[in-house]
Amino acid sequence: MKFLARSFLLLLFVGSGATLLALQQGYYGGGYGGYRGYREGNEEQKDEFAFARLRYPIRMASYGGFGDFGMFRNGGWSEDYPRADRQFVQGVLRLTRIDARPYQEVIDPDSDEIFNWPWLYAVNVANWDFNDQQAKRMRDYLQRGGFLIVDSFHGAAAWASFMIGMRKILPDRPIEDLTNKDEIFHVLYDLDERPQVPGYQFIYTGRTYENDGIYPEWKAIRDENGRIMVAICFNMHIGDAWEHADDPRYPERFSSFAYRMGINYIIYPMTH
Repeated sequence: MKFLARSFLLLLFVGSGATLLALQQGYYGGGYGGYRGYREGNEEQKDEFAFARLRYPIRMASYGGFGDFGMFRNGGWSEDYPRADRQFVQGVLRLTRIDARPYQEVIDPDSDEIFNWPWLYAVNVANWDFNDQQAKRMRDYLQRGGFLIVDSFHGAAAWASFMIGMRKILPDRPIEDLTNKDEIFHVLYDLDERPQVPGYQFIYTGRTYENDGIYPEWKAIRDENGRIMVAICFNMHIGDAWEHADDPRYPERFSSFAYRMGINYIIYPMTH
């Protein structure tokens, strides 16, 4: 673990895994200046971290077509929203001393507002799509220091479809497999063992996989300096593990891992 990460971690208080079990029983400022919001009484606040979800456009063929009005409707970006986002943030507040904003934000790639939210989460990305202007703004966002997590797409067909949108954003950057040596798995929690995190369907099927996505794959796209810009959670559904952390039917081991992984994925862009 590098010195910068160690220095930052001194500011954190991390609870034990029992805290996550209890759930089932019952960007930092950086160059962006932090997240601004308002507490009760209109007192301005400035947070270290806020959960921002990408509201992306979809390919019309994927959902039969809605025209311009329907570009952001039923597009899959909102699966688990807002419960997964809020459940995860509550875990961050309970398990660390990161000053996290207790509510989430939805960000469109059409707006320059995206540059105020250096941590983004996108779900069901097999069906996302971008026009040239949106793709350029996403590319600028990532190259300026933004960090994007993509989640909940399964199997070879979903991967091929995901790549259509991804190559519009970053046409020339390679996608690589992450390994145990990568810092993102060790900035706080050591995640040498990474289970396949299933969706809620696991309760009924007993399967951790969907479609032909039998094996979990942890992938990434880096910038020219080696910093991870896009963290890819393929053949998994991390959002469901956050959303159902308080459901005793959903296995605690998956939610516990998903929280640890998510916290690492917050700290990594704070320190790199």
